[in-house]
Amino acid sequence: MSKHIFITGGVVSSLGKGLTTASLGMLLERRGLSVRLQKLDPYLNIDPGTMSPYQHGEVYVLDDGTETDLDLGHYERFTDAPLSRNCSWTSGRIYRNVLRRERRGKYLGKTVQIVHHITDEIKRAIRSLSGPEVDIVLTEVGGTVGDIEGLPFFEAIRQFALEVGRSNCLFIHLTLLPYLKTSFELKTKPTQHSVAQLRQIGISPDILVCRTEQSMSESEKEKISLFCNVPRQNVIEEKDAGTSVYEIPLYLYEQGLDRRVVEHFKFTEKNIRVEPDFADWMGTLNSLRNPEKEVGIALIGKYAKHKDAYKSVYEALSHAGIVNRAAVRVLGISSDSFQPGQLEGIDGIIIPGGFGERGIEGKIAAITAARLKKIPFLGICLGMQCAVVEFARNVLGWRDANSTEFDLKTTHPVISLLKTQENVSDKGGTMRLGAFPTRLLPGSCISACYKTETISERHRHRYEFNNAFRESLAAVGLRIGGISPDGALVEAIEIPDHPWFVGVQYHPEFLSQPNRPHPLFRDFIAAAIARKACTVPDR
Repeated sequence: MSKHIFITGGVVSSLGKGLTTASLGMLLERRGLSVRLQKLDPYLNIDPGTMSPYQHGEVYVLDDGTETDLDLGHYERFTDAPLSRNCSWTSGRIYRNVLRRERRGKYLGKTVQIVHHITDEIKRAIRSLSGPEVDIVLTEVGGTVGDIEGLPFFEAIRQFALEVGRSNCLFIHLTLLPYLKTSFELKTKPTQHSVAQLRQIGISPDILVCRTEQSMSESEKEKISLFCNVPRQNVIEEKDAGTSVYEIPLYLYEQGLDRRVVEHFKFTEKNIRVEPDFADWMGTLNSLRNPEKEVGIALIGKYAKHKDAYKSVYEALSHAGIVNRAAVRVLGISSDSFQPGQLEGIDGIIIPGGFGERGIEGKIAAITAARLKKIPFLGICLGMQCAVVEFARNVLGWRDANSTEFDLKTTHPVISLLKTQENVSDKGGTMRLGAFPTRLLPGSCISACYKTETISERHRHRYEFNNAFRESLAAVGLRIGGISPDGALVEAIEIPDHPWFVGVQYHPEFLSQPNRPHPLFRDFIAAAIARKACTVPDR
């Protein structure tokens, strides 16, 4: 039987349950255990695909096309656990499954209720990751204990533990210890109240992970242990990360979190490693802590001041900095108000994916500057589409060139709706989603990055390069770097007479890890470093 760990949160939201879950998953993997991770989100949306990035940050896409919360990005960056649609469940999806079953007559004669029909479906979702090849399933419950919408999930995990036995389940509760600067003390009362709420639901946490900006004293740990009914050794301090979030697994290891888990489930030295192997991770952290140089990258987008909207892009840039031994200083610039003067001191420009007309002209102006001033450029999804529009307008002279997403009347629709999207009316989960193969063209800059002819990358878009204009654009210097295997879709473009100018229709940021940076980001940052090295200081 797979063992199950449930990670809940209290006191306030956004405490970092996703990072804690991912870090623990990494620690257990490095002890030789096979882990799976999943997120249960109480909101009623089927998935976050139709939400504004201001609500839940970026939409993270899996290989199978599932649109998920950004926490699953943490799972993939920290662990090697495979992710699928069974790793992301929302109230909307749970309720939809139950109501579809009701419409088919599955519950004839019965009143469909939260308990037990909804809770049974939640338990079914939890069991979907169990299997003989899986040692531990880590399930993060979104939201905060006490939230109305989260109650069915807490009831379901309470029932689940009763059914499989407490020896096969472990409850970890993440709380906040506020620090009052005026009195120079950490306050434990919010944690006590949070645990009390959890116990009223019928769940007694086995381990408390306490987020804090100041170290806990022994007396504070003992107080929490006494009033929360948790053994002293199971009160784990999770101090705010210093240099990077990638330090969190090591900090939790020092606090003994993975040892507590191993002891609870009675894993022995026969089937796990006594100590996890951190050699490669330590090398990664060493490079992160001791950069030899610095580069400035301008990230230009509609949500540039909201970092979580482009979370994976920021992380991929950091990973590329690690492998290049460089500190990557990212300047977020709103595309709504972009001015070329804002690029002073910038060594590279990146334009991430997105939707909607707002800010498009600012992005195009930034691409013009990148092209003319020979600044390394990486365009992702909409960023690539804007690069094609810019090239058509300013090199070919088609002043009205545009995407049909923004102008249906343009006489030069260089970006147009995918054929498969023409009769699609629903917005949620209907784009070209998930992993698709791309054939890279020999001699292209992008093939030099990957050092292979065929790649697989994740997509999330409705619009695509219009093949009707492929020859015209290629004739004046826009090179096609990658296409779909059947040749029907352009997946990557580049400018050969530019030091480094690449646009891709897919999202390479989703496949980057701190110890395995994505080749496109790696080479983009390398090009930015090279430009800085050969550019006069007063540029």
